[in-house]
Amino acid sequence: MKAPLTILKIGGNIINKEPILTKVLEDFAKLPEKKILIHGGGRKASEMMRSLGIEPTMIDGRRVTDAAALEIVTMIYAGLINKNIVAQLQAINCNAIGLSGADLNAIQSHKRIIQEIDYGFVGDIDIVNGVAISQLLQADFTPTFCAITHDKKGQLLNTNADSIAATVAAAMSQYFQTKLVLCFEKDGVLSDPKDDSSVIPSINAEQFQTYKKAGVISAGMIPKMDGAFFAMKNGVENVYIAGIHALENTTIKGTKLCL
Repeated sequence: MKAPLTILKIGGNIINKEPILTKVLEDFAKLPEKKILIHGGGRKASEMMRSLGIEPTMIDGRRVTDAAALEIVTMIYAGLINKNIVAQLQAINCNAIGLSGADLNAIQSHKRIIQEIDYGFVGDIDIVNGVAISQLLQADFTPTFCAITHDKKGQLLNTNADSIAATVAAAMSQYFQTKLVLCFEKDGVLSDPKDDSSVIPSINAEQFQTYKKAGVISAGMIPKMDGAFFAMKNGVENVYIAGIHALENTTIKGTKLCL
């Protein structure tokens, strides 16, 4: 029987609020099973870009990344945010190791092909090095990935953190009984975006398309949901979109995805 593995993804709205980040990391560190943390940090990167006179461009929740933006997101994601999270995990006895997709050739991508929109230096994932990541887990390290990958030709690429979480989860499901938790500031997917109590307890792919057409699910929630369903279709047994209390108990509160 495969050993359990929990993969937690956190975004910028959690990272930017220190008390909330501390609580989520403490709950994560207490998990007895093997675990992986994946983080974004888009809000912090956008703040830095604006301070340098560069206006961020987002389309359907995805960042358009030119050369200048790539330098900034790399510094923020792989440097400032990643190392701060690792330091906090180490302070609560979670032996984290901070990584980008370039480290250990862990996550290899290609530059997104230009179709209707040129996203610039944005990566679409090709390969996850499950063997290398498994070796870190077996050595009792907690891999902590930022949202930067590479193309194996020397080019770093900005890559959606939800997509990284989903693809890593799918790859690791070959080795572990994998659970994926996409954690953000709300308590789950909402049927009414203006009502935080309107959490949908479960949602399937058909319902997702209906909500998307109606505009109930939009912007950054779209790649989150796309990634979540990709993970389910590729071997991940349990996938949740949940809030900051997701890991408090053995039963996860939030929205459970169903095929």
